[in-house]
Amino acid sequence: MPNQVIFFIYALLVLLFSAILHEISHGFSAKLQGDNTAEAAGRLTLNPLPHLDPFGSIILPLLLALPALFGAPVIIIGWAKPVPFNPNNLRNKKWGPALVALAGPSANILLAIFFGLILRFFDLSFLPLFGFFIAIIVWINLLLAVFNLIPIPPLDGSKILFSVLPISWRDFEFQLERYGFFLILLFVFFGFGLILPLISRLFGIITGQPFGF
Repeated sequence: MPNQVIFFIYALLVLLFSAILHEISHGFSAKLQGDNTAEAAGRLTLNPLPHLDPFGSIILPLLLALPALFGAPVIIIGWAKPVPFNPNNLRNKKWGPALVALAGPSANILLAIFFGLILRFFDLSFLPLFGFFIAIIVWINLLLAVFNLIPIPPLDGSKILFSVLPISWRDFEFQLERYGFFLILLFVFFGFGLILPLISRLFGIITGQPFGF
């Protein structure tokens, strides 16, 4: 089976569960700060069904991954349904939303580091498919972390950014949120190359090896 097809299968599975863990982390962060909205909505679960977003979890990843079936290189990105939280319930009204936003990318970074250290310190050459799968886990979790830290609403980076900006910027935030979905699509299709070198560099730092397939 060609490597691109293997990547197609592995990447979709890893993306789905990494995105779910990303969203669950948001919910747990909110819960620790006094907001039980995500828990009440049944979103603090590893069951993928409550987390699936029809476009972000299924349609977009499949569209981006289809060229792999023809042997072409692909970049797969997607997202799960955002976990709800009520910022008014957070104990820290100013920094609480930023901490909730930061929890998702932090979970992805921790996953990337954990599995990346396996690649760095263990010889998996006798298990090439397993090593390839581990590498995909690291790559996709770094991709999710970096992508979500981009300051485009409703991505986490925008929530972190507007938490540190003066309250007078909130109207601008609300205006951006109206067009956030289209801005994200524009970035996915036309600006993605801007973050790929950073992801590759982080992959190399963590694993001690380049990512290739």
